[in-house]
Amino acid sequence: MDMMSLYLLIALSPLVGSIIAGLFGWAIGRRAAHVVTILGVAVSAVFSLKVLHAFLTGQAEVFNAPVYTWLTVGGYEFSVGFLVDSLTAIMLVVVTSVSLMVHIYTIGYMQDDPGYQRFFSYISLFTFSMLMLVMSNNFVQLFFGWEAVGLVSYLLIGFWFKRPTAIFANLKAFLVNRVGDFGFLLGIGLVLAYFGGSLNYSDVFAAAPALASKTIQIFPGVDWSLLTVTCILLFVGAMGKSAQFPLHVWLPDSMEGPTPISALIHAATMVTAGIFMVSRMSPLFEMSDTALNVILVAGSITALFMGFLGVVQNDIKRVVAYSTLSQLGYMTVALGASAYSVAMFHVMTHAFFKALLFLGAGSVIIGMHHDQDMRNMGGLRKYMPITWITSLIGSLALIGTPFFSGFYSKDSIIEAVHASHLPAAQYAYIALVIGVFVTAFYSFRMYFLVFHGKERWMENHDSHHAHDEDHEDEEVTADHHHGLAPDQTPHESPWVVTLPLALLAIPSVLVGWFAIKPLVYGDFFKGVIHIDAARHPGMSELAEEFHGPMAMALHSLTSLPLWLAIAGVATAWVFYMKAPQIPAKIKSTFAPVNTLLEKKYFFDEIYFAVFAKGSRALGTLFWKVGDMLLIDGLIVNGTAKLVGAFSKVVRRMQTGFIYSYATTMIVGVLALVTIWFAQLILR
Repeated sequence: MDMMSLYLLIALSPLVGSIIAGLFGWAIGRRAAHVVTILGVAVSAVFSLKVLHAFLTGQAEVFNAPVYTWLTVGGYEFSVGFLVDSLTAIMLVVVTSVSLMVHIYTIGYMQDDPGYQRFFSYISLFTFSMLMLVMSNNFVQLFFGWEAVGLVSYLLIGFWFKRPTAIFANLKAFLVNRVGDFGFLLGIGLVLAYFGGSLNYSDVFAAAPALASKTIQIFPGVDWSLLTVTCILLFVGAMGKSAQFPLHVWLPDSMEGPTPISALIHAATMVTAGIFMVSRMSPLFEMSDTALNVILVAGSITALFMGFLGVVQNDIKRVVAYSTLSQLGYMTVALGASAYSVAMFHVMTHAFFKALLFLGAGSVIIGMHHDQDMRNMGGLRKYMPITWITSLIGSLALIGTPFFSGFYSKDSIIEAVHASHLPAAQYAYIALVIGVFVTAFYSFRMYFLVFHGKERWMENHDSHHAHDEDHEDEEVTADHHHGLAPDQTPHESPWVVTLPLALLAIPSVLVGWFAIKPLVYGDFFKGVIHIDAARHPGMSELAEEFHGPMAMALHSLTSLPLWLAIAGVATAWVFYMKAPQIPAKIKSTFAPVNTLLEKKYFFDEIYFAVFAKGSRALGTLFWKVGDMLLIDGLIVNGTAKLVGAFSKVVRRMQTGFIYSYATTMIVGVLALVTIWFAQLILR
């Protein structure tokens, strides 16, 4: 099999499964629908592993070739093409392996859902869209994949379309991403206009050095660096897809979709697209310190302040969602510190342990008969042992416990930011270090509330029963039941749910140990990720201090992040296991702060007031003044009235009497004679 055929097979296999399940799912049935989609993703996963192995062993060569020309206009050629290098190989394995686990998990999680075949079709289409994005060798195909993952996320977040909250959430995600995509499209437009008329990455990167001092005028008389403006606009696209402040508001609401898609969006597909894109564009971003500082500030705000929101959440899925927001902030900060390889390393490790945490949360929801409120849980360890141990592994990886995968990537980010010489790096470092404590606290708050302590699920049964009656007219779906009946106890999930948990737990522990040296300090990304070491020497300095994964773990025993993580876990244990009155006291004492966090810093209200209401007010103005008054009243109806008035005057002149016409003619002749005499006199 030649390389083009291999890459087409990787990209198109999920699409074939998606089309069969989507168009013919009603005919082939549930079993065939999940078999064909899982088979398609499995084929992609197996061959992606083969590609990654070839790059790790030095047997593979970079593949960069067009597949076909899509459009030729005025000398511009837009094509579909593949660029497969070490960066692509990592993303292929992350996307396909996590997607495969989610597909298998979905069999158990969505077994009672009437939209079973439709869901499998959507998640396979989601996987295909992400593969097209990461394999692209030009901006056109990148934008196609970019928009495709946005479209499919809209379909999946609003999968239960009879629920108003789901429809609101998917519309919110769609609109917020349109804001980011508008900036992204403007950035691509600048690339097309100034970088030699080509949208192929290789051509753009080759043209960039000659444009280092090029300026453009956005406002008359003010010069802006072309590369800075281009990079910031491209990053605006990443802010939307990867949910960075202030375009982060859609991600928590995406929890309205079924749990499997929450795992897929948050772990391996849509939210990692922005991180991947900036890493791919490293030759451009390295030429603009201003853009890198903007990235540092946006990422550090997201990492810290979105972590704070996880502390006050009671919905188990929303805690994990805010964890994703915070971790995306860490990845973004790494990009700003020119530690692109570290950002991609964290993308990989995070994909495994975050998918594990989401699927673990989904397993808990199944065991609790779809009650998602952690206040109604407790003591589940003895009822759900597999879910318990795998969730513990995921939590330990998330908080950066030494020897777990998250430790190697998260600590590498903190060290890279500490080594950065950019002005915003000091603020980012402080935010990330504080974020370590916050992450450990909310992660183990969730862990203790769910798996340890008092069994609380029967305490609120009556309120659940009333809630069921309130919603008895709605469609019954996987995440839409309301807790245990009086005669029920929590139970472990079926094997199709627990098997993916066990398989994801393995890389959550091991992948960091084995991958840190080749990915971060080796030559794996050589020639793919570009760092200007003279201006940004941070990674070079870190490479001199790295002496292997064991030495790194032992060194962490004396580092501030580890002790802050331990302090976060200990604080959570005291607050929720030993002295639960303390959180209640803090909540009442600092009620305004608690309100601020519960209202998510009032971003939704501000955006609704400024943009939603503002847009409606502007639309009303255009409607009443522009449409009704100017267009209808003045131009359309005004023209008709003017013609009518003129016709009315002319009609009065048409009397039908000869003497009237004769009089008019005489008056006209007299007027002409008068004018003639006046001209003679004036001469």
